Order: sequence, then structure tokens, then C-alpha cells
Amino acid sequence: MILSVRDLTVRFGGIVALDGVSFEVATGQIVGLIGPNGAGKTTLFNCLSRLYAPERGALEFEGRSIHDAPPHRIPALGISRTFQNLALFPSLTVLQNIMVGVHCRSQGNFVASALRLPTVRREEERIRSRAQELVTTFELQSVADQRAAGLPFGTLKRVEFARALAGQPRLLLLDEPAAGLNHEEVGALARLILAIRDERDVTILLVEHHMGLVMEVSDRVVVLDFGRKIAEGSPAEVQQHADVIRAYLGVAPGEAALR
Repeated sequence: MILSVRDLTVRFGGIVALDGVSFEVATGQIVGLIGPNGAGKTTLFNCLSRLYAPERGALEFEGRSIHDAPPHRIPALGISRTFQNLALFPSLTVLQNIMVGVHCRSQGNFVASALRLPTVRREEERIRSRAQELVTTFELQSVADQRAAGLPFGTLKRVEFARALAGQPRLLLLDEPAAGLNHEEVGALARLILAIRDERDVTILLVEHHMGLVMEVSDRVVVLDFGRKIAEGSPAEVQQHADVIRAYLGVAPGEAALR
């Protein structure tokens, strides 16, 4: 297992955001993490990113606890993420934004950079080359030298996706990548997610409200509601689960089908 979440509990004052959540993600899987608004999905992502410290529970990545890792070390461990609200640098170009993602794996240091040693120049060339390769993969060549500010939302989503991949993660956390995309863009996103998993050997944990996308790309689906796990299984199993239907539609099984 690449990721193990055990008995994860997070409280904000009297509010229980996560209540004893446990599940595992196998290497090479795409796992969908779904649930109504306020179910605790982004809170769980923030725990994995070490932005939040859980009150109780264990988080293990590749068999090792990540509880003591500071947030800035998480990408270097092999975990990258996108954000529900875009977290790009608007004043930087598309290429520069993606290069930022490569820097978590860079080998330079302050003295070498200050002296502009040959090793620093080689490292900068490697970073730029890696970023340019992702520009091509995500079909961003026409906007590579444009600032992020003012670009279409769908384009910015691709930029953030590319930046998350720039550090060559083994686990990628996608937080609502389909939000704000049209039908055609969602279809392209589904193909891209599958290609990233298959061609780059990246395991993916996907938080998403677009059920069509989740059911199309996921090997397994975990469902949260009010901070608790209420179901886990294949997409087909989860769609028929009574508690899932009730959480999404507020009706008993048989009265409606989850779409």
C-alpha cells in the first residue's frame, strides 16, 4: 500500500471534521474520495499535506509515518497536490509556475546559487527542460510565456495539474480538478488522469463532485459524510450503497438511483 489512513480524527472546536476515518490506497490505483459539501474531504487532504495536525490517528506513506514531516517537506517525500481554489502565482508565466513545482526536487544550495557555479546552471537547465516537457504534455505551448493572471479557468486548471506533476510525485492528490470545466473539458480531464496513472506510474487520490468523472476513472471509491466513512468499494458497489444514496439524495434505496 502506498497510503494508509487509520482512525483519522480532526476537530475544530466542537466541530468534528473527520471522525475515525480509515482506508488504504494501493500503488497504481486511482481512488475517488467523495461526499457532500462539508463531508471532510479537503480536511483529509490538508492532513496529508501536513497543513492540519490530526487529533488522533495515523498517516503512512509507503509504510512510513508522515506525522513529523513539515509541510514544505511533503513534496520531496513524493506527495503533490492541486487545490480546490487555484494556488498559482498570477505574476509568473505558465512556464515559471510549472518550474516552481520542479524546485522541490532541485539539488542546489544558497552558496552555489549565489556564486552561479556550473552545477547551478545545469540544474536550472534541467528544471526548465522538465517544465517544458510538461508544457507539451498539457498542450500549454501557446500560453507558456504568458502570465497566469487573466488566462481562462480551464487553462489554469491544466497549469496547476502540470505543476503538481513537475516534482515527479508517486502520490498525486487532486482536489476537485473538474470544478468549473465544461463537458468537453471534463472528458479530456478523464483521459488525462488515466494517462498520468498509466504512463507515469502515479497513484492518484481524487476528491471530486463530478460523479461521472469519478465513476469513469476510479478503481475504488471512498465515501465520507459528516466526517465519517459511510462506504467503500468499486464504483458500481458504491453507487448502489444505501447510505450513499441517502447522503446524496436524501431518499431510501429504491426511491431513486444515484446518477
